[in-house]
Amino acid sequence: MPLALLFAALVVYASLYPFVGWRWPGAPITNFVGAPLPQYWTGFDVGANLVGYGPLGFLLAVALLRSGWGRWAWPLAVLAAASLSLAVESLQNFLPMRVPSNLDFALNAAGAALGVCFAWILERLGGLRRWSQFRADWFEPQAHGSLVLLALWPFALLYPVSVPFGLGQVWDRLEGGLARLLAETPFLEWVPMRAEPVFPLSPLAEALCVALGLLTPLLMGYGDVRSVWRRLVFLVMLFVGGLGAAALSAALTYGPDHAWAWINGPAIMGMGLAFIAGLAALFLPRRLCHVALLMGLAVSLSLLNRAPVSAYFDQSLEVWEQGRFIRFHGLSQWLGWVWPFAAMVFGLRAVARSSVGR
Repeated sequence: MPLALLFAALVVYASLYPFVGWRWPGAPITNFVGAPLPQYWTGFDVGANLVGYGPLGFLLAVALLRSGWGRWAWPLAVLAAASLSLAVESLQNFLPMRVPSNLDFALNAAGAALGVCFAWILERLGGLRRWSQFRADWFEPQAHGSLVLLALWPFALLYPVSVPFGLGQVWDRLEGGLARLLAETPFLEWVPMRAEPVFPLSPLAEALCVALGLLTPLLMGYGDVRSVWRRLVFLVMLFVGGLGAAALSAALTYGPDHAWAWINGPAIMGMGLAFIAGLAALFLPRRLCHVALLMGLAVSLSLLNRAPVSAYFDQSLEVWEQGRFIRFHGLSQWLGWVWPFAAMVFGLRAVARSSVGR
């Protein structure tokens, strides 16, 4: 259920982004339901609205089923997802950059129904039971937070980053936002503005950031995976998933022909270092994995947030910020910004819990 609620919150964010220009509509907010179907639509919009609610329907159905709702879990999951879609489409009346659509509402409900049907099929085939057994065999019982963060990690990589796998580079925008917010106020002096010029990362520092960007989720998983050989399988799967997410991000930003253009000397060196370090950490105790996770996050966030973002990279982001990915721009960007800090909170709690256990 927490994962279902988290995905619902992400859907709401993506549906109402960028949350600016709120105004009171001149007509009832549910008029769009009975309006004629929109004349202008794209295949991308249809697919996004249909696929976007599929995971929500699936997660809600599984959550309700495990909460003891029995056969009522299936219709209730569809009803809950459709009600959420109706609510966010109605709220779009208040935003000038959003247009409520009965077609979007119908596609969202249909996508949720498909997700529920998939959950029903899996339950009938015993897939949910086998997943529960697989989770019990592979992961520690308290591996809730790590599994959620690991599931979100590939999606956080979809938003383009200046350093491969370098999530959490937020200081430039945070500094500029605070300066604009506190302009012409005495509190502007409180903002720790960087007086000295900043320089790009050296190739060695960039390789280190790449390595730490891969080691962070790897050590997080090591802390909850039960045995050494399972850790080895997890290492291979994480590298495959990370490479696929980074290639997909480059393909969406620059085109399919440039899916692997981000692989350069520092990226290759960093991935090699991460793989070697991952092999060396196969035998680390759980608590040391979490401690190493925190140390790696501290170093990578320090390096990334002391380096500037190139002007060329900022121009490339227009594909997301102004192109057809505008609906997912804010969501994917926030995931990339927040994920390392959520991982740091997870690591601190894990270390504190293990210390109390001792």
